[in-house]
Amino acid sequence: MWRYLIGRALQTLLSMLVVISIVFFLTRLSGNPVHLLLDVNASERDQQILMHHLGLDKPLPVQYGIYVMNIFVGDFGNSVLTRRPVTEHIWERLPATVELGFVAMFLSVLIGVPLGMYSAVHRGSMLDSAARVFAVLGQSMPAFWLGLMLILIFAVVLGLFPAGGRGGVENIVLPAFTLGYFTSAAILRLTRSAMLEVLGSDYIKFARLKGLHEQIVLWKHGLKNALLPVVTFAVMLFVQFLGGAVVTETVFAWPGLGRLILESITTRDYPIVQAGVLVLSALYLVGNLFVDVLYSYLNPRIRHARA
Repeated sequence: MWRYLIGRALQTLLSMLVVISIVFFLTRLSGNPVHLLLDVNASERDQQILMHHLGLDKPLPVQYGIYVMNIFVGDFGNSVLTRRPVTEHIWERLPATVELGFVAMFLSVLIGVPLGMYSAVHRGSMLDSAARVFAVLGQSMPAFWLGLMLILIFAVVLGLFPAGGRGGVENIVLPAFTLGYFTSAAILRLTRSAMLEVLGSDYIKFARLKGLHEQIVLWKHGLKNALLPVVTFAVMLFVQFLGGAVVTETVFAWPGLGRLILESITTRDYPIVQAGVLVLSALYLVGNLFVDVLYSYLNPRIRHARA
């Protein structure tokens, strides 16, 4: 097991190095930020001074080597526009993205698991059909369209929730539902599929033959075993929420990390773009590693096979 964990950790580090390289060279293709920062009438000398200050006058391999070394000491440089350390911008926006991800994951599980379980237990019923329609709609509607419709109905027409921004509890309801609806549909389908498989297993039939109450059979023996793939999927969802909330954060003017990256791409503030993408990539890779470990812990068969 330890050999497997060490191997996965090395794979994660290698993947991170690949991401660092891709992000570094892609951001250099977007143009020279000096042209954005200086006036169009700036002299060649002014441009050279600023390029030297930003370290852009060095050869590209040298810039890359310096950047990689700085990353390992936690130095992402300064913003091209604000001249503030990039880490300050990241830490200002990351809590908002984490908050949105947690609430969206909570709503996804809260909606998807009960509906998926009920749909499996009452297979073929009208409510089962309604739950499957809910799942299909959730996985087919674009997030930006759903967000705009929610703003139109619940903010503009009914006035129940704010249209955007971050503040109280009421501000997070619409963006969290927009972000979590797609994944709640996925959790519903996964829970339904896992529950149907469990309900057809021999130990469930044996539990019923023993005369156990149906609720005990469903909740203690059925759902407990069906939740194994759902738990690991939910953890992975949270990591995906952190990086996949750009559209939702933009629609609802949510001051998160995804929106910061999008704004920085527009202004060619490549240090923030690089740092933001690297932070999200690192969270995603670490989340993948955590899911592997969690799945091995929850599933003894996988744990023994890897041992």
